[in-house]
Amino acid sequence: MNRFVFALAVVVAVGGLVVAQHGHGDSKSKGPEVKVVSAVDVEEEVGGKKARATTFEVTFEPGAAGGPHRHPGPIYGYVLEGEFEFAVGTDKPKTLKAGDTFYEPAMALHAVSRNPSGKTKTRVLAVLVHPRDAKELVIPEPAKKDK
Repeated sequence: MNRFVFALAVVVAVGGLVVAQHGHGDSKSKGPEVKVVSAVDVEEEVGGKKARATTFEVTFEPGAAGGPHRHPGPIYGYVLEGEFEFAVGTDKPKTLKAGDTFYEPAMALHAVSRNPSGKTKTRVLAVLVHPRDAKELVIPEPAKKDK
């Protein structure tokens, strides 16, 4: 029964991640495709809560972008293929290449995540360490209201 509950929790969490990522790309391109590689309970804690490490492979087709979002724990990323334009908070976007790594602190605004190439795809491996009871692994940034 515990395996079933765990598997169901992973499916629900991943479904939320995929919906959040696809629902917040720019209007000109499709959002990234997200695939869970693994989800493992770990001994560490995040915010005083027992943690899980979830590993994702995120594929961006040419020109694809994800919308601004946050994560309930830190992200450690590695660019597997292509180029990845990346910015956290108000930092200036930088372009990472295959073999480059990146880090996002817990709940930091991931302001830019896109494939700058119009010809080749980008693949990123991302490990998110998050509280086991996190309801959302990707928290979309609310749209800013114009004054």
